[in-house]
Amino acid sequence: MEKEYFTILIHLGAAVLAGGFIGLERTYHGRPAGFRTHTLVCTASSLLMLLTVYQWELLKGVPLETVRVDPTRMAQGIMTGIGFLGAGVIMKEGLTVRGLTTAASIWITASIGILLGIGFYFPAIVATLLTLGTLSLFRWIEAIMPSQYYARLHVRFKRQDLLPEPELRDLITAHGFSVANLSYQLADEGKVFEYQMTVRVGNRDSYRRLAETLTGREQVLEFHIYPTGD
Repeated sequence: MEKEYFTILIHLGAAVLAGGFIGLERTYHGRPAGFRTHTLVCTASSLLMLLTVYQWELLKGVPLETVRVDPTRMAQGIMTGIGFLGAGVIMKEGLTVRGLTTAASIWITASIGILLGIGFYFPAIVATLLTLGTLSLFRWIEAIMPSQYYARLHVRFKRQDLLPEPELRDLITAHGFSVANLSYQLADEGKVFEYQMTVRVGNRDSYRRLAETLTGREQVLEFHIYPTGD
């Protein structure tokens, strides 16, 4: 039995290390679910799967023909429960949804814990390395890849001092933006006219330059720029 205790310690220790490494990467980037969360998720998944590995120790004296155990059901239950935890780190801020990558990292951390719980070490180690590579290396690849950035832009004017649409389009496109889905709205009992649109640009710094230009326009009562993306 002492040998089994040592084996259990290896299972759980490996889960702590795997979850900890992934959690450290998330903590480093300031994500809400970080080092401790990922460590606990991986360890808990491993611990629950150990029940299926050592189930006969818990069922001593029970005739084997009376027991029908499917270890995959435990894994299914774990992944279902982790889905609720992952949903808790997904946040919607305006038109932007954040936390999807962290939710995915929690989910795969649970999967790694399941593999470690049943002693499937090689795929668990490979999955841990691939996860760390995806979270860190792919971030660098995304940073150097040419990308298109989208945002929702709302601009408000006094109704009697309205900037014509062609002039507003010229102002926006002069900063490198393309405009789509333009709509109009009268607000504050018809006293305020608002343009709403989706804008696209290849450089995030263009948001700042556009904001500075709109701030310098006395006609502009109010504006909002809502970047989208994770």
